[in-house]
Amino acid sequence: MALNTSYIDFLNNISNDLNRYFGIFVFLFGLIGNILNILVLSQRPLRSNPCALLFLASSVSNLIAIVSGLLTRILSGWNLDPTSTIISLCKIRIFISFPSRTAAYWFVVLATLDRWLLTSIHANYRQMSTIKNAQRSIIITVIFSMILFIYAPICYQIGLTNVPLQCSGNTKLCRAFVDMTYAFITISLPIVIMNIFSFKTISNIRHMKKRIRPLQQYNNKRIVTRVNMSTREWKTTDQRLLRMLFIQIILFTLFSFPIVLQRLYATVTINNQKSTLQTTTDNFIFSFVLLLSFLANGIPFYVYTLTGGKVFRKALFNVIYCKIFHFHSVNDVHH
Repeated sequence: MALNTSYIDFLNNISNDLNRYFGIFVFLFGLIGNILNILVLSQRPLRSNPCALLFLASSVSNLIAIVSGLLTRILSGWNLDPTSTIISLCKIRIFISFPSRTAAYWFVVLATLDRWLLTSIHANYRQMSTIKNAQRSIIITVIFSMILFIYAPICYQIGLTNVPLQCSGNTKLCRAFVDMTYAFITISLPIVIMNIFSFKTISNIRHMKKRIRPLQQYNNKRIVTRVNMSTREWKTTDQRLLRMLFIQIILFTLFSFPIVLQRLYATVTINNQKSTLQTTTDNFIFSFVLLLSFLANGIPFYVYTLTGGKVFRKALFNVIYCKIFHFHSVNDVHH
């Protein structure tokens, strides 16, 4: 018993430290990254690209998710989480956090579909990759994400026991339904679709190259139109965006899938009688994988910077230069 008590205290301390210090790191990491992402992707050269517009929408959703979901988690490490004591804040947090995270993942799904359309050998598919279609899909995704979790605030309460978060579902059915919706529709289904259409996009690129090479060997004149079309539709910006997308999908899968497994386990064992030690262990694992999933919301900027080549980095430098120039101009005016 003494050993169990010591181990429970140890896990509780580790969980608090994770929420405090690792949580602060993830929060600042994601906050700075998503703000810079929004500034860069808002520039006209990138904003006119459907895939970049979807990346912008995803960055806005990621920022909202991190502020609404992670900040309260950090405060809980010092027992200062207002959503654990104020019911209205608890319900508002749930209604903002879940839909924003859902929208962030589905915007990446839409970006994957856009890359698949753009690399298709069929002209009518390529013509569907437009700004107008991207804007429509953004609106539909936001509405869908809000409807998906519209019931959650109704059944969420505060002051509950034996739950990893004080602001939680007031019944086992509510918690199980929210967990399964989050695990399958928010994370699992988008990741599956991302991976499927990533491979289909790679297949499209290979087919496109195979169609160009024989024509080049057969008739130089006939290939002119095809090469021009390929160059126009598959320019450097699109290649960089595709690379950024693939790396982001891999990291999304690595950082987000553990929370799916943990939520499945929590749902399967929801009616089991658990000891204090088992409950503490489950809560510790939940704290870790939850923070890991928020890391997926904060990492896109760093992926874009490393894999986006000159296209993204040039846009980033333009943002920094404009801000510095504006700052010095304002100071000169005051002086």
